[in-house]
Parts: sequence; structure tokens; C-alpha cells
Amino acid sequence: MNKITSVCVYSASSTKIDPVYFEAARELGTLLGQRHIRLINGAGGIGLMSATSDAALAAGGEVTGVIPRFMVEQGWHHKGLTEMIEVEDMHQRKKKMADLSDAVIALPGGCGTLEELLEIITWKQLGLYLNPIVILNTNGYFNPLLDMLQRAIDENFMRQQHGAIWYVARTPEEAVDMIHAIPVWNSSIRKFAAI
Repeated sequence: MNKITSVCVYSASSTKIDPVYFEAARELGTLLGQRHIRLINGAGGIGLMSATSDAALAAGGEVTGVIPRFMVEQGWHHKGLTEMIEVEDMHQRKKKMADLSDAVIALPGGCGTLEELLEIITWKQLGLYLNPIVILNTNGYFNPLLDMLQRAIDENFMRQQHGAIWYVARTPEEAVDMIHAIPVWNSSIRKFAAI
């Protein structure tokens, strides 16, 4: 069992999405709060980011948000987090969120969320991030991406071993259970980076 004290959660900032996604985000936040696992996210004040944060805080948890200064200047940040870390740009944001986390859970989202997820998968492939990565596939949202990743493996753009970089959960509870059970990778995985 992994000792998990903090989890980075990638998620949408959209407010116009189906309620099923908000329900899953709130359930995940509640589980993290109840289990005293610190939530690390992008400090957004709306959408799934805010829903996850609010639920974690309401359940007695702590939330650290990492956000670029320009977003704070736009007023896009959540104003009730346990801790907010301002950084210079999006690259620093992603690096800081990864550095603070013992695992990653990706909720559905748009280009920003997909980009964060694919980057952390790449970092793990290169042995730069060794912790568990779980894709919470609410409503089958990630099915096309998962098909694309499998195609990359099938057509030798990635190794078969790379299919173990990420795990897929159907429910928030399954996602939280997985981060404790997925083996932490050894940096020797770098030898598999090239095909």
C-alpha cells in the first residue's frame, strides 16, 4: 500500500457540463477530505476544480491550489482554499502540482486537462514522475483518448509496458483505492522510453 498524503487532481473549469461530472467531482473531493488526503489542483474558482475543492474542504480536508499570477489578476482563483501558491506561468504550475503530489487523478476536462494528463503520462514514461496516475472515466468520457493510447501501443509508438503508466477507474471510490494500490515506478523505467 502506498502512503498517499496528497493527490493532484486535473479537471475542467467549465460550468456548462452535465451534472454527472459535478457529482463525481464532489464525491472525489469528499473522499479525499474524509481520508485526510490533501487535494492539489489548479486553484480554479469554477467548474469541476471548484466543486472538488469545496467538497474536500466541507469534509474537513485541505486544498492547495497552484495558479499562475495572470489568472489571479483575472480573478479566476478560488478564494477559500487552505493554501494558494502563485507561480509565474503554466509550466511552473504543472511542475509544482506534480512535485507536491503522491499521485494524480484526472477528471474529465477540455484541452488544459488533456494536456496536463498527457504531459504527466509522458513524464512517467521518461521516469520523471514515478507516482500512480489514475484516469477517472466518468460517463465514458475518456474512451476516445484511451482508444488512441491503445492504438499508439498497438502500432508501436509506445511499448506494451507503457500501458501500465495509467490506470482507469469508473468511480471516485475506485480511483482513491487505486492510488494506494498501484505500484510506484522505479526510475529504471527510463530504459523503456525508446521503442
